Amino acid sequence: MRVITGTARGRRLKTLDSYDVRPTTDKVKEAIFSIIHFDIDGSAVLDLFSGSGQMGIEALSRGAKYCCFVDKSKASADVTSENIEMTGFRKQSTVSIMDSLAYIKTAKNIFDIAILDPPYNMGLIEDTLPFLAEKMSDRGVVVCEHEKGLVLPEKVGKLVNHRTYRYGKVEVTVFRAENEPE
Repeated sequence: MRVITGTARGRRLKTLDSYDVRPTTDKVKEAIFSIIHFDIDGSAVLDLFSGSGQMGIEALSRGAKYCCFVDKSKASADVTSENIEMTGFRKQSTVSIMDSLAYIKTAKNIFDIAILDPPYNMGLIEDTLPFLAEKMSDRGVVVCEHEKGLVLPEKVGKLVNHRTYRYGKVEVTVFRAENEPE
């Protein structure tokens, strides 16, 4: 696993050797960052269910101003912290060890980009989206990586289901904040 582009390009990232962790493949990661490319610069990012932190680190490498990494596993948070240190993004990062739903219910921050890659087949995206919608800026983008066949709602709060992309056994659904008509 490596950082694809930006200031930390080519840096190898640590990951956990565990069946509980399913790192995003480089192919899917490249596709996600192609989709949100124009949204990244100067953005506040939330990497929810962060695992090794690779998605948030990629966003920082591409110009995000800040990333909050959240995972309930201490082992994942430790690996994320090591990866943040190694890539030089400590000042632009916070790492929280807590349940992602509990975090989003109590978070004070407003985010421009949220990346969700939870364990599959547990309903975690569906449970999180209503609370997350309240924490997104007016230019907010939510990227959900999930199992093939999961159908997410067309609208959740101010978030509108923009499109679902398919990559083999993985799907990525992108929500964007609905702007008021002019």
